Amino acid sequence: MAEEVKKEEKKTETNKGAATFLKYVLGIVFIVLGLALILKWWSPLLTLIKGCIGPFLILAGIITLAIAKE
Repeated sequence: MAEEVKKEEKKTETNKGAATFLKYVLGIVFIVLGLALILKWWSPLLTLIKGCIGPFLILAGIITLAIAKE
């Protein structure tokens, strides 16, 4: 019985190691793709950021007024 538990623990540890490695590789791939797309679409990204400044300031103002009201 104890031997079966030890075998299951070894299998689980191996699976955890493989899953962790896969997550790291996937994370690095996402980071590289994200950086590549930022470089490729730099101009539209700046336009998007500029377009979001107004709504962000409105939201910040509303939150500030809500905090001041308390």
